[in-house]
Amino acid sequence: MAWEPKDPWGRGGDDPLDEALKKAQEQMKRFVPSGGGFTSVIFIVVAVFVLSQAFFIVAPDEQGLVKRFGDVVRTTEPGPHMKIPLLETVLMPKVEKLHRVEVGFRTDPRGRARSVPREALMLTGDMNILSVEFIVQYKISDPLNYLYKITNVETTIHNAAEASMREVIGKNKIDEALTVGKAVIQQSTQDLLQGILDQYQAGVQIATIQLQDVNPPEAVAAAFKDVASAKEDREKLINQAHGYRNDLLPRAKGEAAQDVNKSKAYAQARITKAEGEANHFLKTLKEYTQSKDVISKRVYIETMEEVLANTNKIIIDSKVGNKVLPYLPLDRLQKSRTESGRAGS
Repeated sequence: MAWEPKDPWGRGGDDPLDEALKKAQEQMKRFVPSGGGFTSVIFIVVAVFVLSQAFFIVAPDEQGLVKRFGDVVRTTEPGPHMKIPLLETVLMPKVEKLHRVEVGFRTDPRGRARSVPREALMLTGDMNILSVEFIVQYKISDPLNYLYKITNVETTIHNAAEASMREVIGKNKIDEALTVGKAVIQQSTQDLLQGILDQYQAGVQIATIQLQDVNPPEAVAAAFKDVASAKEDREKLINQAHGYRNDLLPRAKGEAAQDVNKSKAYAQARITKAEGEANHFLKTLKEYTQSKDVISKRVYIETMEEVLANTNKIIIDSKVGNKVLPYLPLDRLQKSRTESGRAGS
């Protein structure tokens, strides 16, 4: 008679636990092939997993940083690369992307802008308050510093940009910030912000700073409009005065130059006439010294012609004596001759 094992608890028959294990083994055999097939499947799965973890691809706008045990061991350029699975991990920051930070306002998912007065209100150099909203655009210049030198880069850029803008606005007057000085303010803020981030070794390059909206606060907007209107009126009156001056001065200078030229011409004519009369007198004097009687009679006759030309003349014969006075009405003859000449014409 063969020996049969007994139940250690004093019970006879088959153990229920053994029967359960046998049933589980039979279920596993249905799904897993017998022999070395199960090992092959496991090997293939592990190999595929290892290969998938060994390859990685860096996009064209990215740069890869390979880490091993928490330390960056190398950087990779865009394209396919390999790493040690499970031991190495890869970070791929977008170094070509233009990142954006909003200061003084926020844009919701629908594209609507909402002002943030705590950030936007700034004091100008002439003690006025402005609401300044602007955008900072930057690129990653050093991925290693960008990822590990500063805990929160965007918050740091935001705070540094706000501080830089406040400093620049505080050095400018309100008129410059509202009108012609915006370009200078943007460039000055960009230079100041870049210097601060370089000191922090943030690993970013500021591309542009764009002023979106620069206006007085709503509480004093009406007063600013009145001031602006008054300044426009003042500039208009100044321009009108300058235009009147620019029109009047050249015209007055022209008239003065014309009067001066006329005076010079008149003086030259008088001098020429005087010189001519003097030369004529000298010539007459020369002739007079040669024949005084002839020249005296000539001068007398010419003088009488000038004197009697426009006077009524009466000729009386002095030899008549007490007889009837002979009378020759030359003025009537001349008058009748003039009238007949007019009638004939």
